[in-house]
This record gives sequence, C-alpha cells and structure tokens, in this order.
Amino acid sequence: MKFLEYGGMDAITSALNFETPECKVFGRVEPYSCKAAGADKKLYKQLEHKYDPTANSNILSPPEDDSIRNIISPFGPMDQPASRKTLFYLIGTLNASFPDYDFSDTKPEHFRKEPSVGIVVNSINATLFNHGNERVVKDLRIWESIDQLIDLEDSDVYSFNPDTDSDPNDEEGGGTLWSFNYFFYNRKLKRIIYFTMRGVANGVPVEEDGDEEDGNFSNTDDDQDGVGHRRKGSSNMDDDFVAGDMDMS
Repeated sequence: MKFLEYGGMDAITSALNFETPECKVFGRVEPYSCKAAGADKKLYKQLEHKYDPTANSNILSPPEDDSIRNIISPFGPMDQPASRKTLFYLIGTLNASFPDYDFSDTKPEHFRKEPSVGIVVNSINATLFNHGNERVVKDLRIWESIDQLIDLEDSDVYSFNPDTDSDPNDEEGGGTLWSFNYFFYNRKLKRIIYFTMRGVANGVPVEEDGDEEDGNFSNTDDDQDGVGHRRKGSSNMDDDFVAGDMDMS
C-alpha cells in the first residue's frame, strides 16, 4: 500500500488530536493507493496460499478444500479472488499505518462490512460532537475532503474489530476508553481512506500518534518509537495519486 500525500489532511489530522476533561483523543485520516510494494507482494502470496483452494489443491484433502470454499467473510466467499484481494488491501493498510505491528495473521472475521457510508459518517460525527469537537466537521469540512479523495457514494466501509489483546489502539494496557477503525474503500479508484480514533484516559502515559502542534508524523521507515507512527511516501500528491494495478508475479 502506498501512502498518498494530500496537504488538506494535515490540518484535519491535527484537529483530531485534542484533550477533553475525560480523556485525550488521538485521531488520524490516512489516504492510501492500492499499489503493491515488496512487503505487500509477500503478504498477498501468503493470503493466496491460505485461502485460495486452487493454490493448495495438491496438498489439501477434500474436507480441507471444502472448508476454505465455505468460508463466508464480510467481503464474500473467500474462494473468490475479489474477496481475498479486499482482505489483502485492508491488512496491507494496517501494516502500513502501524509499521511496528504485523497483521498478517488477521482473520476475515476481525472485519465487518458496515451497512452504509451514511451510518458511519453519522457515528463519527456523533463521537466528535460528544467530545466537543464540531470544528473538524463544520469548519474544516472533513467529509468534503474525504469525498474529493475517494468518492464516498461509490465506496464501501469496513470496520476492524480485533481482539483486545491484539488491538494496537490499546497498547497502553487498559488506558483506551474507546476506539474505532474504519476503512473507506473505493474499488474503482483502488483507494482506501483509513480513519482511526481513540480516547485514552487522562493520566495514562501514551505514545502520541503524532506531533499535535502541526499534525505531522514521522516519515522514516525505521521509526520504532511507537505504533502511532506511520510511513509516508517521498513523492507528492500529483505523482502518487494514481493507483496502479497490482502485479503479483
């Protein structure tokens, strides 16, 4: 997955990091193109080996073959290439956003397809309003910026709901009061917007998701300070904002 530079998101991401009397809130909105890098190709082959019955036809017995074909996921039957590719895109996005973590073993059931974009938008807005942050919606017009990037009407939304002990948003060991992870996925454009927020109880030491002063994040690939750091591409938006087809050969 390739992170897309988009200047309009800097102010929005900065405004998603704030403090209330109850908690500190950390948020990020990250656009990605579904363009494979070296590590992505390895992940793709791993998932194909795991879920594609034709790739394992020589080593699987008939009952095992049937078990793969019968897996129904939020993306559809896992014996279908489109379903496996969607799982790959979402796991690849998590790996890119949390470079200190490896989500390769994440299962389809850890994701959920949301009923509609509108329901998710209303839920996120309610979270922001309930924590006293209407500015992101009304002044910074977050949804207009996201819509320009991904065309919300033509997108599906998935949520990531991991086990508590494997949730990177709860690395503080119980300090996280609430969190969400949404993926807005446009198949035609081959783009994903990853939108995550978490509320951490005041007084709990945390590794902040970024520099709250300017909304900038570390852009070094070898940053090991915390899971909140993400990798950025070195090119600008004009160069990167074209999602190429995946070549997994």
